[in-house]
Amino acid sequence: MNKKIGLFGGTFDPPHLMHLLIAEEALEVCELDQVWFLPSYQPPHVQGKKACANAEQRAAMVRLSIKDNNRFAVCHAELERKGKSYTVDTLRSLKKSYPDDHFYFILGADMVDDLPTWHQVNELCTLTSFIAFKRPGYLEKHPDFADVRYIDMPKVDLSSSFLRERLKIGRSCRYFIRDEVINYIKERRLYEH
Repeated sequence: MNKKIGLFGGTFDPPHLMHLLIAEEALEVCELDQVWFLPSYQPPHVQGKKACANAEQRAAMVRLSIKDNNRFAVCHAELERKGKSYTVDTLRSLKKSYPDDHFYFILGADMVDDLPTWHQVNELCTLTSFIAFKRPGYLEKHPDFADVRYIDMPKVDLSSSFLRERLKIGRSCRYFIRDEVINYIKERRLYEH
């Protein structure tokens, strides 16, 4: 059965409502069957910076965030593989397991500029198409080597680093992060240091 599956990679440290909005928008506008959240084990583009929560905790927070949407799922491919999370390795593995499905990698328009630097980008572009969210200050670029579709992004300026800082100083993150995820963070005393 041919499915259109969006892959949404990130550290999700912690996952927040903007992640859910992006996934839902891609699902609807691009008529995807599902969006798989793909927590990275060790993102290659984030040099010298480690995730604050461990891989198991980040995956658990994503599961809590998406539990009410049966078209969202967590893909553990990069967490199980460990090491640097190169997208091409993940797509190779997924295409072997799901040869009839078409994958769409979801990213911000700012990342399209960086595509030429991605590990084995030419092979990667044979394995996936890209859904890029428009961002202020970034032009729509359509590189010859990649299939990129741009879609509008809800205008909410929210980042995991902003939320980690709020959590660290004890500020409320209600409505930014699902209540179940906030409870998970509090129970494990994540982001306190």
